Amino acid sequence: MSSIFHAHGGDLDAIERQYKIPKSEIIDFSGNINPLGFPKSVKNAIAENIDIVSMYPDKNYTALKKSIANYTNADFKNISVGNGSTELISVFIKSVNAKKAVILGPAYSEYENELKISNSNFEYFPLKEEYEFNINVDSLIKFLTPDIDLFIACNPNNPTGTAINIEQLDKILCHCKTNNTFVMIDETYIEFSEDINSICAIPLTKKYDNLFVIRGTAKFFAAPGIRLGYGITSNSNFHKLLQKNQNPWSVNILAAFAGERMFLDEEYKKQTWSLITTERKKALAEFKTWKNIKSYNSSSNFILLKLLTSKTNAADIFDKMLNKKMLIRDAASFKFLDESYLRFCLLSPQHNAMFIKELKSIVE
Repeated sequence: MSSIFHAHGGDLDAIERQYKIPKSEIIDFSGNINPLGFPKSVKNAIAENIDIVSMYPDKNYTALKKSIANYTNADFKNISVGNGSTELISVFIKSVNAKKAVILGPAYSEYENELKISNSNFEYFPLKEEYEFNINVDSLIKFLTPDIDLFIACNPNNPTGTAINIEQLDKILCHCKTNNTFVMIDETYIEFSEDINSICAIPLTKKYDNLFVIRGTAKFFAAPGIRLGYGITSNSNFHKLLQKNQNPWSVNILAAFAGERMFLDEEYKKQTWSLITTERKKALAEFKTWKNIKSYNSSSNFILLKLLTSKTNAADIFDKMLNKKMLIRDAASFKFLDESYLRFCLLSPQHNAMFIKELKSIVE
């Protein structure tokens, strides 16, 4: 069995070929995508306006940026848009061109990949299991020496689900500003948080011009296919660098059209928060009663689990769950984690109940 299936969840085409299970029958607990699906209001609007594919997008994306500004309370002039958050991560790292960088780990592998492409030296600052993967800010600040050009963190962090609060962010940014260190905060999962205002870095972009906050629409709005991401920074020089390094019309017209509307769907947002908050509390309460699993509090729509038994491991559970047509994430490929860790995302109450019941039959 190829290890890639344990390293990368969500590749349903590869899973279908290897396991001979139609991807339409697989319940995907690995992709961290909103189970409500793409907002119906936006889906209907696209269907009614499909002829816009014959037009070029607005090169300045004015309407899209206004929608993002209204949604995030960010200054319009501080907003950049891109072909998914992945493009913005890539363009940002290339633009900073850091000689030395620090990544908060365990982390999304794309940060490391882009730093390698840019020939940047980098190291990880580890979130430690002994602290429940919560950040030790004082230790981090000591770690971020004046020779560090860039610090990268995902907040809430993937795969741990833990978050850095606004006071901690302010302290980190103040230190980094003194050292002329750029900070990139990836907020891909922040909209699933029960209290987004307590951990959101966007308000700090008005105070610190060494901060770049990145978000996407793939997870919360269940729209990985449209490839729409956005970034926020008050650094005007960096906006010029972004514009120079980014391809024109990076966001296609359907993505721009969708973005102008999806951020306005208040009912969709309320339903998502209610569903994820309820299911997260229910799942965490259930795991606390198990003897062979440890769960970690999460501020996102996924939960990291650690096996406390040697009778099985994450790869074995991956296979057993997939034979039940449920796909989870074997988290052993993440830096600082091992074969005792697995991650799953919250879906519908019915699917979550199925997953928990099957997992319990394996480990308890």
